[in-house]
Amino acid sequence: MRILVLGGTGEARALAAALVADGMDVISSLAGRVQQPRRPEGSVRIGGFGGVDGLAAFLRDDDITAVVDATHPFAATITRNAAIGAEQVGVPRLVLRRPGWDIQSSWQVVADMPAAARAVRTWSGESVFLTTGRRDLAVFADDDRHRFLVRTVDPPEGPVPPQTTLLLDRGPYTLDGERALLREYGVGLLVTKNSGGSMTAAKLQAARELSVPVVMVQRPPLPEGSEVVATVADALAWIIRSGSGAG
Repeated sequence: MRILVLGGTGEARALAAALVADGMDVISSLAGRVQQPRRPEGSVRIGGFGGVDGLAAFLRDDDITAVVDATHPFAATITRNAAIGAEQVGVPRLVLRRPGWDIQSSWQVVADMPAAARAVRTWSGESVFLTTGRRDLAVFADDDRHRFLVRTVDPPEGPVPPQTTLLLDRGPYTLDGERALLREYGVGLLVTKNSGGSMTAAKLQAARELSVPVVMVQRPPLPEGSEVVATVADALAWIIRSGSGAG
C-alpha cells in the first residue's frame, strides 16, 4: 500500500508515525502555508497540487492506493479537491477529523468569516481577540472602531484592521496563560473557529471564567458521501480494510 496523508494537523502527524511504525509507505502532503511546519515521519511533500487535475495526476503517477484527508477542519478547498480527485482516479478516501467543540448556549454561532466580521462590527465593546488564523483577517480590515489582538503562527500577508496588535505564537496554550492574556489586553470579545481539540481549547475556558462573550465560526460542510472517523486508530483500521479490498 502507498498512502497519501493530507496533513498539517496533530492527527495527521500521529497517523503518519503509526503508518511508518507499521512499515507502510506513507507520503504526507503539507500545504506550505506555515513557514516552519512540524514535519511528520516518513516522506513529506510541501506545496499545492494544482487543483483537482493536479491531485488526480499525483494519485495516478505515484500509485497511491488510499487517501486520508487529515487537514484542518477549515481547509475546505483541499478537502473538496481530494474528494473529486480521488473519485476520478478510483482511490478510496477517508476524512480523519477531530470532533468540534460542543456548542455552548452562550456563544454566538455564525456560518462563516464574513458573518463573524459583521457580528464584530455590531458589537459595542472595544477589544477583540481574533484567533481565526492569518488568512481570514481581510474581512475585518475595514473595521477601524475596534482594537484587535490577533494571534497567528506566522505574520499576516494581507490587509489587517487598523488597530491591530499582532501576537506570534503556536499552541498548545494553558488555561493560566489564556486567562492572563485576556486580562492583559482587556479582551471583551473572543472570535474563533470551531477547530476542536485540546491544543487551543483553553481560551474558551478562560473566556467563560472571565465572562467574555464568544463568536464561534462553524465548520464548512464536508463533501457529500465523505466517510469520516475521529481517531487515528479508526483511520488505521480503515487503511487496513482498504488494503484488503474491504474498504
